[in-house]
Amino acid sequence: MAEDNIFREVDEELRSERMRTLWRRVAPFVIGAAIAVVALVALNEGWSWYTNSQASRSSEELYAAINAGDDLAAARAHLDELAANGSGGYPVLAEFRKASLLAEAGDAAGAVAAYDALANSQSNVRLRELALLQAAQILVDSGTLADVEARIGTLASDDNPMRRVARELIGLAQYKAGDTAAAEASFETVLNDPLAQGQIRNRMAYYLAQMLSEGTIAADAPVEGDEAAPAAQ
Repeated sequence: MAEDNIFREVDEELRSERMRTLWRRVAPFVIGAAIAVVALVALNEGWSWYTNSQASRSSEELYAAINAGDDLAAARAHLDELAANGSGGYPVLAEFRKASLLAEAGDAAGAVAAYDALANSQSNVRLRELALLQAAQILVDSGTLADVEARIGTLASDDNPMRRVARELIGLAQYKAGDTAAAEASFETVLNDPLAQGQIRNRMAYYLAQMLSEGTIAADAPVEGDEAAPAAQ
């Protein structure tokens, strides 16, 4: 019985020693892995906090600019700060808003230049097209048909999702330039687009009805969009 106890104690001691030896071998790796996991978690949490706080600050700057109302100087100050130091997509939003403020202030040339600069600096195709459409919208009133077509002529192609808005603006510029036949064709193209939504179809019908009342188009020109049911764009 005593020998059994001795053998058991020796066996337990050997097992204990083997465990200590094994631990000494693997401890650096286990501890290192644990530290790495903790560091990664801390880094991830820190980055999430940083980006969230940056986005929060950028959002506050944007809302401050919007809420500045008629105080254009204050709005521009907030937007300049946002454009310089904002995170994510906020700097681009700030540049768009700065351009719109110029238009609201009556500086059509400055607004067009700002939108042109945005279009030239954007790698995102849709943002570039949006800037060109904004510039063209201003130029319908302040520029020439050539100015409008130079910016959005390529957007009026059949495969471009912005074609309906582009054709509407080109049609308005054509109407202003006195080319009523071309304007009629542009408006009818939008009106007959099967993907045109009800709102834009209604505008086309209004333009054509206005031209009909002025006698600038033939009385048999279509002013209704019933041939094609409106569908979601």
